[in-house]
Amino acid sequence: MIQRPLSAVIAIICLSMLFSCGNGKNNKSGTDTTKSKVNLNIPDFNEDSAYSYIEKQLTFGPRVPNSTAHSGCADYLISKFKTYSKKVIIQESKVKAFDGTILNFKNIIVSFFPENNNRIFICSHWDSRPFADHDPDIKNHNKPVPAANDGASGVGVIMEIARQLSKAPPPIGIDLILFDVEDYGQPEKSDFPQQENTWCLGSQYWAKTPHKTGYFAKYGILLDMVGAEGATFTMDGTSMKYAPDVMRKVWDVAIRAGYSDYFLFSKTGEITDDHLYINQIAKISTIDIIHHDSSTPTGFFKYWHTTKDDMNSINKNTLKAVGQTLLTVIYEDVNL
Repeated sequence: MIQRPLSAVIAIICLSMLFSCGNGKNNKSGTDTTKSKVNLNIPDFNEDSAYSYIEKQLTFGPRVPNSTAHSGCADYLISKFKTYSKKVIIQESKVKAFDGTILNFKNIIVSFFPENNNRIFICSHWDSRPFADHDPDIKNHNKPVPAANDGASGVGVIMEIARQLSKAPPPIGIDLILFDVEDYGQPEKSDFPQQENTWCLGSQYWAKTPHKTGYFAKYGILLDMVGAEGATFTMDGTSMKYAPDVMRKVWDVAIRAGYSDYFLFSKTGEITDDHLYINQIAKISTIDIIHHDSSTPTGFFKYWHTTKDDMNSINKNTLKAVGQTLLTVIYEDVNL
């Protein structure tokens, strides 16, 4: 809690006098500031639309790299984003997985106002994990994950944001980035020697070789598992280590927007996710909005990396809380 010393009291009195004067016709500066806040037209995030985008992704099946479902979904995503933005960049390459498999991947970058150097980015991963290694049924451990919440939910939110940005130009430049090969990391119980940095291969590649030479953004926001009923998003240690101011700003917006049941000020441990490599390699302050559940052994969403991560996991109210928070952050950015 912040205590208010005598100087703060004096400041408050001065502020109230300033606002009184601001009602006068000659105080142009004060009047303009007030109007800029009042006249902000923040779009209404459509949770039904986001839900349908998630549902569409799952019709292709698990989007495991090198699969036909992966290729088909990529074509759908690229085609859809091109209806919302004239600037869609496909970053294609190959990476080697922990087991030696060569994976073809596509990072998808959708830009709005690419000429604007005052910009931020929002990102998620769009691939599905090939192993349901946390499924309670051991027979499912080599089956792919449907990935409704762990992957498709973040993409669905981003797609709806893209739709809104295409209708109402934002005050800043924005990149929406879908990372590939995030979820092909080495299982805990593996016959291969333990290796480091086997997760988040698409974001590692982008952080080393961004889609634009000298790319800069003020900050980034990662979405991971943002669609489950009753989801809670805590302040993870990695975000707080590298981008505490960004995290507090986004959480403050969420609380003001009425989503305090979802966005908690609780601090939880450091995690390895796309934002870790973006912070470490690209040096862009990036936070993670990720579902934390203290009641599960993993600390994540209860169907994380199981065959039950399907559309039954998705709740429209949670999508609304995350999507509306992000739209508010975007359209208020010049005032924050």
